[in-house]
Amino acid sequence: MGSLSPWHLLIIGLILLVVFGGKGKLSSIMGDAAKGIRAFKDGLKTEDEAPKPAASQPLPRTEAEKEDVHH
Repeated sequence: MGSLSPWHLLIIGLILLVVFGGKGKLSSIMGDAAKGIRAFKDGLKTEDEAPKPAASQPLPRTEAEKEDVHH
């Protein structure tokens, strides 16, 4: 129960290889993840900006509203 099996050692070895192995593997993985998140956020911004111009225009006044303003 207190000893590590070969599977535990293999998993620990793989984690250490990803974190410390090679030149900047962890930073390149995190950089790729950051690029994906940034692209997702930019995609959300462009979708939100499209409906705003149509909703920001005031509606034309009706004849009843025009008469209320004059009286």
